Amino acid sequence: MGPGNYTQISEFLLLGFSEKPELQPLIFGIFLSMYLITVFGNLIIISAITLDTHLHTPMYFFLSNLSFVDICFTSTTIPKMLWNIQTQSKVITYEGCITQMYFFIHFLCLDNFLLAVMAYDRFVAICRPLHYMVIMNPWLCGLLVLVSWITSILNSLLESLMLLPLSFCADFEIPHFFCELKQMVQLACSDNFINNMVMYFAAGLLAAVPLAGILYSYSRIVSSIWGISSFQGKYKAFSTCASHLSAVSLFYCTSFGVYLSSAATHSSHSSAIASVMYTVVTPMLNPFIYSLRNNDIKVALKSLFRTSTLKGHFFFS
Repeated sequence: MGPGNYTQISEFLLLGFSEKPELQPLIFGIFLSMYLITVFGNLIIISAITLDTHLHTPMYFFLSNLSFVDICFTSTTIPKMLWNIQTQSKVITYEGCITQMYFFIHFLCLDNFLLAVMAYDRFVAICRPLHYMVIMNPWLCGLLVLVSWITSILNSLLESLMLLPLSFCADFEIPHFFCELKQMVQLACSDNFINNMVMYFAAGLLAAVPLAGILYSYSRIVSSIWGISSFQGKYKAFSTCASHLSAVSLFYCTSFGVYLSSAATHSSHSSAIASVMYTVVTPMLNPFIYSLRNNDIKVALKSLFRTSTLKGHFFFS
């Protein structure tokens, strides 16, 4: 196709999950409920950690950052989808699509890095308990989070800027509920070889390195727990990382499941449905995982609700 057949598209159409009008209210209700649960659940975790001085430790510092990122992660996609359903429009501008894709990649990578940082924190806590507060000092904790943010920003900026030179033809329908990078690259009429190479290399590198760190940390943790003689000691050591291990398993199993299933079926619609697992369901379940399996969070939440109830009682009195 010659250069004269290229056109500059000003907007795209997000096809979403279904074009049947009778299903739109049901989809709207489900995703609105999931989004509100995600936002309020993670806000409660952040509030409990902020207000309870007993939780001002490296572990909960990273957890509060993860909760904040989960809120931002879902906020990049769900509000726009809900707005399109409410207005009965599938349109998203070219600039809006690039912006949405930038923040989606950024918070996805950041989520990945924070899970790896939290695994390192658990490794130090279990394998180096006597030196934990020395190693995980506030300077190192802040540095780990800062490096995670900077790396995620640079990666998402690179991916987004490389998309700008691409030209698009008449096919401007995105078979997804948000502007996903792979779908955008596939829609391009111009040569997208370099984009594909960078996309797969960055995805492989930024997924493999944190995952390798997580696997190494937990291999050392398992070895340390195995060396504990008493059952009570083993249970106590395992309970300190059970919540994080559950969150890691949920995140990686759902995200890998999405890409493996989409590669097997070659169906964009199936990929969009499967993407809900790691873009919406996982951030929604994380507050429940960390609150139900963590006694410190339970105590902090009870104190938070008790304080809120007393304030409300005095206010109405």
